[in-house]
This record gives sequence, structure tokens and C-alpha cells, in this order.
Amino acid sequence: MTVIVRDLRAADPADAEAFVEVRRLALPFMVSTAESLLHDATHATPEAHYRQLVAEADGEVIGTVQLGIADDSPVPGQGYLNVYVHPGHPRRGAGDLLVRAAEERLTAVGARRLLSWVLNTPENRAFAERRGYTASRSAHFLRLDLAHGALPPLQAPPEGAALRTAADFADDPRPLFDLDAESSADEPSDLDAEFDDYELWLAETFRHPLLDHALSTVVVVDGTPAAFTAVRTDGRDRYFTGMTGTARASRGRGLAKLAKNDSLHRARTAGYTEAFTGNDAGNGPMLAINKWFGYEVCATEVRYVRELG
Repeated sequence: MTVIVRDLRAADPADAEAFVEVRRLALPFMVSTAESLLHDATHATPEAHYRQLVAEADGEVIGTVQLGIADDSPVPGQGYLNVYVHPGHPRRGAGDLLVRAAEERLTAVGARRLLSWVLNTPENRAFAERRGYTASRSAHFLRLDLAHGALPPLQAPPEGAALRTAADFADDPRPLFDLDAESSADEPSDLDAEFDDYELWLAETFRHPLLDHALSTVVVVDGTPAAFTAVRTDGRDRYFTGMTGTARASRGRGLAKLAKNDSLHRARTAGYTEAFTGNDAGNGPMLAINKWFGYEVCATEVRYVRELG
């Protein structure tokens, strides 16, 4: 049976659903929908060279790759490719074909360095290393049983603080942009990013179909957003914390815990049964916060890097 690689058919809802299903099976800790997949494709900047490819065998999608150039990085030529293969179709060459196609496209648009997240298994790591990639930092996926697990009791905000949601900033999200940009700049990563385009942030983040404005909690101190937790949901049962951050001047006061606890309690009331998040393995403070909530590591990814010269 011949395996081919082709572009995702953005106008075909069934193709998008097949892409998402492979991602769900290969990476069940992430939240994804066909709507979000198409949103990512249509709102990427031309400079990002963002593409979604699939590996197909006998009309069935058995592998996917998302690739592009990190256009928010101050260092040019930072390419990325993340490959996932349907767990029911291993060793059919789909992964190899997807990597080769992605690398060709990225080098054609000036990539000088390639980065890829790889699940931390001997087979996956050997796959990356055979292709010239070298292990860099690692990150954990964490899971919390919202249906049966015990959450810390709700706490009242400290004096001068109040709890809001992202929905409360619908008319003017810029204060959230400023807080997100400051928090993200301090995130540990081997790929630096700079948030300096408000309109792009609105399209790619604040108006993203997965962002749950009602469950994303913001702690406001003296009228200014000081901490937040941004939540993505699939509209069914999965809840994913995409980012939790605190303004530098407000750190050490427990505001991130306050925001996250409020959101988790409301998510459970709304019927979500599984909560996931991801943390860089070196982000000790955030890992400690998540352990306090009862999250447990359920998988680990390793960032692999290939320098192209």
C-alpha cells in the first residue's frame, strides 16, 4: 500500500477531522478541533510559512505534520516541524515521508535551524537522532482528574484584587496582551519569542476558537491585570491550560494559584472531566503549583534540534 504526502485540504471538513483524529490518538493530552485547525491555517502570517501536511494510505490519513517559521522569534530562520503518526499504522514510512517533505519546504524558505517536539520513547528518539537531530530541553504533559480529584478550596482574593474572566475584556483586550507578552518573555525555552504585534495576537490568541473566555481567569490588582490562566477547551470534556502567568511586579503573592484554582473549580462545574497542561521540565515554580493542584505527569516530550549551517 503506497503512502503519499499532500497538503491538508482546507476546504474539506472531513480532511480536517481526519487530521485532528490522528492528533487526538497520537497526542491525547492536547486539545484540538477541526475548526481550530483551519483557524491556525487561515490566520498565520505569510512570513510564518505555516503548512499542514498529511500522510495518506489508501485514502486514509495516517500521519500529520505542522510546520513553519517562528516569525515571532528575534532570530531569523528558526523552523519547526511536529510530526505525529496514527498509532494503529506504525512502521509504514509515514513519519519518514512527512519529515522529508517538511524539511524540504522549510529549507526552501530559508530555515537555518529546525526544531521538533518528540515524545520521550526510545523508538521516537531514535527516529529523530537517525535524521541528524540532537536532544535539547524537555517538557512534561500533566493530567488532573477533574471528575473525581479533590481541588484545593476556593480562596478569596487579597485586598485590592478581584477575579475577572477574559470575557470581561472583550471590548479592550490590550491589557491582557501586555500581561501575556511580559509573562511569555520569561518562559523557559530554546526558542525565544517576542510579542509585539497586537493585531496578530488578537487573531491568533484572543480570538482563537479554542480559547475559552469564560473559563480563562484574570486576577486584577488595583484595576490592572496582574495574573491570568488562559484555558483552551474542546467543548466536550477536555480542558487545557495553555498559559498561566504573573506580571513581574506581582510575583510571589500566589496570584497564579488563585487564578488557576478559580478556573478549575468553574471548569468542573461546567462538566469538564479531564484537565491537562504542559510545563517545561526546568520550570520548577509552575511544576510545583501544578503538583499542589494534584496534576501528575502523564507524558514527556523532548525538543530535538537540527542545525542546518
